[in-house]
Amino acid sequence: MSRLRLIAGSSSQDLAEKISTLTKISLTPIEDKRFANGEIYIRIKGKVRGDDVYVVQSLVAPANDNLMELLILIDALKRASAGRINLICPNLCYSRQDRKTESREPITAKLVADLLSVAGANRLVTVDLHADQIQGFYNIPVDHFVGYPLFAKYIKKHYAKKDLVIVSPDIGGTKRANKLADLLGLQIAIIDKVRREHNKCEVMHLIGDVKGKTAVIIDDIIDTAGSIVKAAEAVKANGAKDVIICGTHAVLSEDAVKKLGDCCASKIILTDTVPIAEDKRIKKMEVISVAPLLAKIIKRIHLDRSLGELFTWEDKKRVL
Repeated sequence: MSRLRLIAGSSSQDLAEKISTLTKISLTPIEDKRFANGEIYIRIKGKVRGDDVYVVQSLVAPANDNLMELLILIDALKRASAGRINLICPNLCYSRQDRKTESREPITAKLVADLLSVAGANRLVTVDLHADQIQGFYNIPVDHFVGYPLFAKYIKKHYAKKDLVIVSPDIGGTKRANKLADLLGLQIAIIDKVRREHNKCEVMHLIGDVKGKTAVIIDDIIDTAGSIVKAAEAVKANGAKDVIICGTHAVLSEDAVKKLGDCCASKIILTDTVPIAEDKRIKKMEVISVAPLLAKIIKRIHLDRSLGELFTWEDKKRVL
């Protein structure tokens, strides 16, 4: 492990420190500053020549600054003759812009893939892509991990004796809900919704039975929280006894925290793929760290070991 280097980007300092503790590998220091005109300056302050470097940087708000910082950091590593540049980006910006829905629109997720690849990245590790097909936008290996097994462990530990049903907040999330339901041996329900414009949706109707049960709503991203709160209201209106919300990427834009605090859900379970500021943490919120999973991934990649076991969630005894 002596040739392995960890570097923290400015958006993921806390997550990188957790990974550093778990792997027992110190973070390689960098100089990271902004000039008066807003331009970013990066300098690697330790040797990386020929080393296997892992850069931890979640591409979250301010997304453009964090993306540009990562591109400059990759260039600095490449010019310092790093052996292999691996990106640990738990949350990828622009992932929801993965296709054209109207004429003259860009496919920005593909542009981001091109920028990272051309900059010199050799591998990307991410969690819960908004659309699986984004992996095909990259010309470098992409290791895409999922968040639902972490939620499965938590639910099994804290809600094992409850009468549960897994709920997908939209048709697109059915596969994710099914996977979580399979791990826990539960049934699913699906909310059919329509989106009239960006960041706004209307719930149409519920498919499945939630009456008298604790509904566990799972989604990949909680941004403005409008969709997930309406989903919670819908299952409650259809007779759910209690509501639990699970979300991998806690973007929490605008007044999302207030919406979640006021909604009917008794528990909100999130991960730290996106750093959650202390002023955004409310009493009913629980944050699960992805650091143990990422630490295992980094070690396996560095030692050229298979990642298959970490991808295989069907083995319930091992996962749960």
